[in-house]
Amino acid sequence: MRVLVQRVTAAQVTVDGATVGRIEPNPQGLVALVGITHTDTEAGVKAMADKVWRLRILDGERSAADLDAPILVVSQFTLYADTAKGRRPSWSAAAPGPAAEPLVDAFAHTLRDLGATVATGEFGAHMHIELVNDGPVTLLLEA
Repeated sequence: MRVLVQRVTAAQVTVDGATVGRIEPNPQGLVALVGITHTDTEAGVKAMADKVWRLRILDGERSAADLDAPILVVSQFTLYADTAKGRRPSWSAAAPGPAAEPLVDAFAHTLRDLGATVATGEFGAHMHIELVNDGPVTLLLEA
């Protein structure tokens, strides 16, 4: 599993011109782009969600849990792009949709269970993501 976490002051995702997910940071929030691979499990996904929730990357070395900061979760299979050969990325390391979607859902659900305000994108859709990266702070977490 790979999660690209960005500290943001604004974020939303749209599909076909309609907003499907939006967070209103006060003053900060997180965007979590979530990539799932073939070996990922629900237990690993839950552990990663807990890590994101408690990651101390907001102002004053505080976490989303400390500040009740909202999180926008968006599936992102391209985090598993392999560009080692040639110019065309291979996506073979990314889990297929039927395996990945329940795990991305479990990630968002776990964050909600921990107390987070969570918005999501639409799995498998062509999405436009607008965000204002704060800092900028961007971290790649891998399990």
